Amino acid sequence: MLRCRSCAALVLAVTLWCAMALSGAAQPLGREVLEPYIVPPMSLGEKLNDKGVWQLLNSGGAEAGYVFETEPMAPLPGFSGAAINMLVVLDLDGRFLDVQLLSHNEPIFVSGLPEKLFYDFFKQYRGHSISDTLVVGSPYGAGGEGSALVYLDGVTKGTASVRIAHESILAAALQVAREKMSGISTGPPAHPDPAYTEDLSWDDLVAQSIVTRKTILNSELDAAFAGTLWEDDDPEASATPDAPYLDLWVVDLGPPSIASAVLSEGSYDELQDLMAISTTDEPVLLIDTGRHGLITDEFVRNTAPDLISAEQGGFPIAFRDADIYIELNDDLPEALQDGAALILRTDRRLGFDPTAEWTVQIKALRSHGSFQPELGSVTLKVAHQTPERFFLRPETVTPRAPWVDALWNRQGDLIVLGVFLAGLLLALGRGMNRLAAHPYFTPIRLGVLAFVTVFIGWWGQGQLSVATPLAVARTALDGGSFAFLLYDPFSLMVWGAAILGFVLWGRGLFCGWLCPFGALQEFAHHLGRILRLPQIEPTPRWDTRLKALKYVVLASLVALLFAAPGMLDKAIEVEPFKTAITTFFIREWYYVAYAAGLLLFSMVMFKGFCRYLCPLGAVMAIGGLLRGRDWIARRAECGSPCQLCRVKCSYGAIRKTGEINFSECFQCLDCVTIHEDGAQCVPLILAAKGRKLGVAAE
Repeated sequence: MLRCRSCAALVLAVTLWCAMALSGAAQPLGREVLEPYIVPPMSLGEKLNDKGVWQLLNSGGAEAGYVFETEPMAPLPGFSGAAINMLVVLDLDGRFLDVQLLSHNEPIFVSGLPEKLFYDFFKQYRGHSISDTLVVGSPYGAGGEGSALVYLDGVTKGTASVRIAHESILAAALQVAREKMSGISTGPPAHPDPAYTEDLSWDDLVAQSIVTRKTILNSELDAAFAGTLWEDDDPEASATPDAPYLDLWVVDLGPPSIASAVLSEGSYDELQDLMAISTTDEPVLLIDTGRHGLITDEFVRNTAPDLISAEQGGFPIAFRDADIYIELNDDLPEALQDGAALILRTDRRLGFDPTAEWTVQIKALRSHGSFQPELGSVTLKVAHQTPERFFLRPETVTPRAPWVDALWNRQGDLIVLGVFLAGLLLALGRGMNRLAAHPYFTPIRLGVLAFVTVFIGWWGQGQLSVATPLAVARTALDGGSFAFLLYDPFSLMVWGAAILGFVLWGRGLFCGWLCPFGALQEFAHHLGRILRLPQIEPTPRWDTRLKALKYVVLASLVALLFAAPGMLDKAIEVEPFKTAITTFFIREWYYVAYAAGLLLFSMVMFKGFCRYLCPLGAVMAIGGLLRGRDWIARRAECGSPCQLCRVKCSYGAIRKTGEINFSECFQCLDCVTIHEDGAQCVPLILAAKGRKLGVAAE
């Protein structure tokens, strides 16, 4: 016990020292690192803040978006304890142009699953907007069709790491959106209700202000240009000051009832065909019966008109021509029939809300001079808003919290695991002695270990690793969030059982009953006995020395965590768990040879890796210091003179005095079996003989 406490103190001291000396906040990468990730003709512009947000420039040198890392703004820790760092490129409309993985230390991808799967995951963001409700699909399949959510395919066995990366991307992107693009909507916009019908005439539209009219007289235009170079450059305005320069009518054609009241049957059908394809577009009709005319001679169909722009909430609305032949309803006034008309459209996903007030901005141009004339302009504004009753505003689809999503995706596995753990705890608690004394105890135990190997290990991927406590230690010292643990609820439930086992029995519950690789070693040992292979057992002195190795391995890993984290992922391969359990031995030959070699070695030395090298076993032994009682019953004769349990203990966890070394006890229950068996326990045998002799003497 003293030796174990000394090792625990050593590990904690190394951890604290390294953390205080070397931990620190991530610094944004420099231009020389980020520039190669930007694909021409785009380029990296100026740095915008100290969080690593940069301008994205187009080929003409104009700002086209933003480039940023996720780690400085959203350093969510992965399973290695370090954050996963991605480079995100957003355009000015909040659309993902690119997402690339910069760096990570996720154990599952470093030397387990092909790292290409992790890199490929991020390609799915391209083309999606931050307005989309993006979620990661379940480990065993993506979301169903028809969902309001946009599913990104996860990576089987690596979905927990993928979820952490996804949350980092969204957290960082939304920070940039709020600071740089706060006009972009991050929820579903209102859209026309196709089921809503209302019999409307043009007069109804005007009377209910569904149509907006704005008239600017020539005299008002002259007043706008007064005092400028161009004040006398419009003779027509001066000659007819009371005539309209702009007589603009604005109407939203998204709602079918409004469109059918304004357009002819042919134009209405053409619009509906367009909307069936462009389901997120909102069409708006502009009619000018004045002399402005809405467009210039250089106007090209299906592009944004030079003289027309729009804004809502202080942010621009991207309108462009819908390229639809416009024929108005015969009920409209003749003046409108003869006016200049355009149907423009904008994508609602970029933040446009047709039920909120927005403003059309019309440029009025004048030129001064005959040779290379100078152009001047004023902006004429018309506010418009369409009543709410024509639209549906869907409830914002709020994705479940990632940890809730993870629970939901694994609910079946978690139920089976929960039932199994409850049964195991019950059997090892109140019923332990009966279980150990059962005539079929060995087959029962091997059956449990087979279930652990297949279901908890290979199927559920619940093989615990020292990577988790190392990540927890790093997060605790850095003051980070432990939310990353919730992304793998299956393993977390196994951890919960193991920690409960610390209090009840020490390390034995996990190491003896819940470790898939430990179970494989035990099967290998039984196979070795069947084959009658010679068994190797170190002397008590060497056994004690070798058991200290696992604490040295653990201390080394803790030192690497802070001194050289880049080397940690390879160093953790001292655990063969990833090879034997996570990847089913499908890895590079040297990893397979190492794991297989340990199993072959277990055929001649009982669970040698568990006893002498396993750093997770060292963590479990330290955790076992929480044990509240000595749960293995002893008799006065145990150790003096009886040594049977000590001799039979394959783990060397019983001292000559008969005392149990619970830090090395794997809860195999062999000694409990002997203790309860009148045919094996020497004190019970002698007591039985004494009773028989006493009866005979009488």
